[in-house]
Amino acid sequence: MKPMRFSSWVVVSVSVMAWCLAPSANTQDPSGRDVIDRVENLLWGKTMQGEFEMSVTTPRWQRMLGLRIWMDRPRRSFIRILTPAKEAGIGSLRIGPEMWNYLPNIERTIKIPPSMMMQPWMGSDFTNDDLVKESSVIDDYTHRILATTTLDGQAVYQVEAVSKPDAAVVWGKIVYWVRKSDFVPLKQEFYSERGERVRVMTFSDIWPMGGRTIPTRWEMRPVAKPENVTTIVMKNVVYNRPVEEDIFTQRNLQKP
Repeated sequence: MKPMRFSSWVVVSVSVMAWCLAPSANTQDPSGRDVIDRVENLLWGKTMQGEFEMSVTTPRWQRMLGLRIWMDRPRRSFIRILTPAKEAGIGSLRIGPEMWNYLPNIERTIKIPPSMMMQPWMGSDFTNDDLVKESSVIDDYTHRILATTTLDGQAVYQVEAVSKPDAAVVWGKIVYWVRKSDFVPLKQEFYSERGERVRVMTFSDIWPMGGRTIPTRWEMRPVAKPENVTTIVMKNVVYNRPVEEDIFTQRNLQKP
C-alpha cells in the first residue's frame, strides 16, 4: 500500500476540520411554534399568581383597577378586582371552555356564553378571552417565522400565528415581534378574519420579576380608536407555585 501523498492528507484534514467547525442543528433558528411557546411559558408559566394594576383611558373618562390573578394553565383561571371599593369583589372564573362573572352588588353569578368571550372585560380594550386565556395561541393557530429583523434597535423574530379553520377564535391572525436573545415579546398585532388590523399591544418596562425577566407593562390600543388605551402593570408575580384547588370554584367567586 502506497503512503498517502501530502496533498491528499491536507484535503482530508481540511475536510475534517470543516465538519467539526460546522454549525450544529442546535444553533439553527427555532420554529415559529417554538418561539410562541417560549413566549407563552415566559409570560404565564405553568401556574401564575400575582397582583396587577389596570388603567383604562378614553377621551371622556379614566378608571383604575387593582387585580389579583391566579392561573393554572391551560384549563383554569381566576380574577378578583381588589380596588376601587365600589367594584371590589367582582370576580371572573374560567374552567375549561366555561366562564362565570360574579357581581357582588347584586349578589349574582352570571355565566358568560362563548359568543361573549370577545366582549370587553370591564370596559377595557382587553376581552374576556384575553384575561382568562380561554383560547390557546399554541393549539388554535399555526405558526411561521416571517422574518428576522429589528424593532427599536433590538434583534427580533417576527412570527405569524394564523387561526386554524376549525378553531373557535375571533382573530384571523396574530403577528408577534419577539426578542431573539431571550424570547421576550415586544409587540403583537391582532387581525380580523378579513385581514384587517384591529388592535396593537406593546410590551415595555422589562425587568426581573418572579425569577425571570419579563415585560411588566402591557399597553393595548384599538386601531379604530387610537386615543383609547388600556395598560396593565405587573406589581408582583409568582410562577410555577401550586395554586389551592378552592381558588377555582364558584363558591370562591362569592367570597367577599
